[in-house]
Amino acid sequence: MSRVERGLEITFYPDGSKVLERSGPKSQHLYLIRKGGVRLERDGQPILHLEEGEAFGYPSLLSQDAPAFDVVAEEDLLVYRWPREVFQKLLEYSAFAEFFTRGLAERLRLATRAEGLGMVNLDLALPVGELITRPPVFVPRPSTIGEAAQVMRSHQISSVLVEGEPLGILTDRDLRNRVLAAGKGPETPLVEIMSTPVKTLPASTPLFEALSFMVSQGIHHLPLEQDGKIIGLVTDTVFMRQQTKSPLYLLRRLERTRNPSDLAGYGTELTGVAESLLSGGLGASEIGRSVSSLNDQLIRILLRLGEDRLGPPPSAYSWIVFGSEGRMEQALLTDQDNALIYEVDSPEAAAYFEQLAQLVVEGLIQAGFPPCPGGYMAINWCKPISEWEQLFQSWIEVPKPQELLEAQIFFDFRAVHGQLSLEPLERVLASSADRGIFLAQLARASLQFRPPIGFFRQIKEDDGGVDIKKGGIAPIVSLARVYALEARSQARATLERLQAAARENKLSQDGAETLMEAFGFLMRLRLREQLASLGRNEAPGNKVLLERLSPLERRHLKEAFLQVREMQEAMSNRFHTDRLG
Repeated sequence: MSRVERGLEITFYPDGSKVLERSGPKSQHLYLIRKGGVRLERDGQPILHLEEGEAFGYPSLLSQDAPAFDVVAEEDLLVYRWPREVFQKLLEYSAFAEFFTRGLAERLRLATRAEGLGMVNLDLALPVGELITRPPVFVPRPSTIGEAAQVMRSHQISSVLVEGEPLGILTDRDLRNRVLAAGKGPETPLVEIMSTPVKTLPASTPLFEALSFMVSQGIHHLPLEQDGKIIGLVTDTVFMRQQTKSPLYLLRRLERTRNPSDLAGYGTELTGVAESLLSGGLGASEIGRSVSSLNDQLIRILLRLGEDRLGPPPSAYSWIVFGSEGRMEQALLTDQDNALIYEVDSPEAAAYFEQLAQLVVEGLIQAGFPPCPGGYMAINWCKPISEWEQLFQSWIEVPKPQELLEAQIFFDFRAVHGQLSLEPLERVLASSADRGIFLAQLARASLQFRPPIGFFRQIKEDDGGVDIKKGGIAPIVSLARVYALEARSQARATLERLQAAARENKLSQDGAETLMEAFGFLMRLRLREQLASLGRNEAPGNKVLLERLSPLERRHLKEAFLQVREMQEAMSNRFHTDRLG
């Protein structure tokens, strides 16, 4: 032990620096992360993420070879390290040697996968319970922080569950942020620090749903239930080891954001997440939900940074997104569609929120979101809720075709952050079901784009290919919006709107299922083609070349367009759009 203590060094590495370099000098130390995190990279691609309490450098020490990966600090990094001589001495202890030999075997497997050998995609349909590796550890509710920390150390775990109702949880992050940073001592009662009630899921939940849940809730530890009991717990680290381009990996990066400049490259990493989820077998709608949850977290972080800079907001407010982001159907970064609504109509509030909107919009641009060409951004749409209510009422009570054509995407609004209730706007939208002329005008607006089908039921292709957004996706989105408003549904996602319309008999079940199938096919096809374009260093778009599709895909595309055209004709007849002036 004295040899270990004498050999200990404490070393700092700034964010982004390389601690070890692939094919560079052999590692001369065993490293243990004290604060921060690192990622192992091969040719710029992340292979594994390591966090506080994890070790690296030993594969090179054991093999006497150059490091197999670049080891890059993901944030300001503080490590304990011991020289090669101390490490070699400790290998004389069998338990120590066995631990690091197992670790080396895992790294060798990763190296093989990084070369493209034996690479397998994680089956995201598997039950999340499959990832449980040990039973849960509980501590009594009257325990102190010190006692709970001792249990965590003895079991070598990053969290413990706290007995009682409701169930609580204490994590290593809680110890760092709520205890050490707050200057609290080990005698502090556990109930003052723990998080409660704990967010849980059934162990039978598919991996994707569990992953999406953790991202949307911003949690890193997920207890799993079976037959009314907690049977285990999974962490975000488990997901990231299973899939390096995991949404949780990117979520961690977002949480380390200290200023908007930290967000450079976010769009590229988000594309990697979408590609990984697509290869994992997910549908475009599921991918859209996961990506939108990450974008929501990005916005919340930018709003927090803005409030830190400007001071507390003078009024309750709500940041909303609309369009594809509002429907949670955005898989890749596209134009911004956002707005800001605040409660108190005063010069002070207007000045504050205009500055906040400017900061957030600029931050989104730095993250990779291009500005909206039509100006549908919070810098232009920052108003008190009284004005928003008047706007919605004017669109619905006196629907003007051109205004409605431009404003209909606002009906997809979704609150991302803020304490302001948007119930007044929901009430106005609900009242639209009683406005026949509004629904008729909205139905006519939904017919703006038509499937590219010719007289002989053949797909018409322009020079740049077939635009599947204008020809199929946008029409389905518009159809779903009209039917959902008629059904008084508050759903925003296209598939949920179609289901709600069918339940309320505003749309036949067969019609809803037809549109849902067509929507899923078109969304997945577009995403696949966009990712392929990016792989060719081309700008992603909405067009596909028929020659790049298989005969079966061309047939499915034709059937999808024909189905959309039939449903558009049915809507036109239902709302008599040909009689509108």
